[in-house]
Amino acid sequence: MKLKGIKVLDLSLFLPGPMLTQMMADHGADVIKLEPLNGGEPNREIGPKRNGVSVYFANTHRGKRSIQLNLKTKAGQEIAQRLATEVDVIVESFRPGVTKRLGIDFETVKIINPQIVYASISAFGQTGPYAKKPAHDLAVQAYSGLISTNLGSDGKPAMPGVQSADMLSSLMGLSGILMALLRREESGRGDHIDLAMMDTLISCIPNNLGSVLAQQSAPKVAHERVWGGHAIYNIYETLDNKHIVLGASEKHFAERILSKFKRLDLLSLCEAPTGPAQDRLKQFLAKKFREKKQDYWINWFEDIDASFAPVNNLKEALNNPQLRYREMIVVDKSGNGHIGTPLKFREEPSNISFRAPGIGEHNEQIAKELGLDEKEINSLKRGGAFGE
Repeated sequence: MKLKGIKVLDLSLFLPGPMLTQMMADHGADVIKLEPLNGGEPNREIGPKRNGVSVYFANTHRGKRSIQLNLKTKAGQEIAQRLATEVDVIVESFRPGVTKRLGIDFETVKIINPQIVYASISAFGQTGPYAKKPAHDLAVQAYSGLISTNLGSDGKPAMPGVQSADMLSSLMGLSGILMALLRREESGRGDHIDLAMMDTLISCIPNNLGSVLAQQSAPKVAHERVWGGHAIYNIYETLDNKHIVLGASEKHFAERILSKFKRLDLLSLCEAPTGPAQDRLKQFLAKKFREKKQDYWINWFEDIDASFAPVNNLKEALNNPQLRYREMIVVDKSGNGHIGTPLKFREEPSNISFRAPGIGEHNEQIAKELGLDEKEINSLKRGGAFGE
């Protein structure tokens, strides 16, 4: 596998860091999760469970090992520092300044391990006026302006469907780590990756910032192509109160759809500026799609080469034959479904280990790998270095 031989110390919590390091584990990296006191990784207790393990935890921590350390003790910090000398990568998601207090910040670690690739994921980055502000995904999306574009049917900001700040920072973090590991092969030196969730969001919306950067004005959301301003790139309700989407604004797709409706006279409207100029076509399509149920339209579009899709709920989506064929839903020996890996290498495919670790399950194993003997391990246990 691509990352066989790479060792990772994961200090992160919740979604961005754990998702990043799980992708590494799926492709062969040895990932050691350092869990905090008082319950360990918080997503162990978030959402529904199967056999005592939350779906959330199982799909962000499979294939990892777990060590639980009390980093408020000197002994706990010393073990963490010893681990830092043994790994290639460290991923952390504390607020800026916390790792320094705990003795495992980049500046400290690079002295004992100059080859370390160290990724810090935080809401606003390690520098700037917001650096120490507390924030999770929703607040970051709000600060970045994206919530203002995510409008409900009442025209007011709505809760986003995906934790995009979390996930984009996870993927950007993986990219940065792999770049640094590649560079290290030549330079022999590691690096520090300062990854702000807010930065990642802004970097991913070049197609949405035209009016801001060119005209110094906020976009009129309902008039923009990607937010409902284009008739052939939009969501429509069906007779049974379900929905379908037309998902491509190119003229040739519109021509095929309108030809079957026998309304090519409306085709020119697809070339009009997005927004009110396309209202007549949007009104026509909205009226037509409300005449029949969703299943009817699924069949109606079968012989049209157009970007059409029904709006599935998540259960329907996970049973989709395309996802099943691509092994994006994989099943363990107990019959439980798991999210597969989207990184599909032909020559060295992933090897998913479905087992998620118990809290501190590998304390002794990892301690022995660090050269500690039974007497030292027992002494650390008594001193509270291993937490609970």
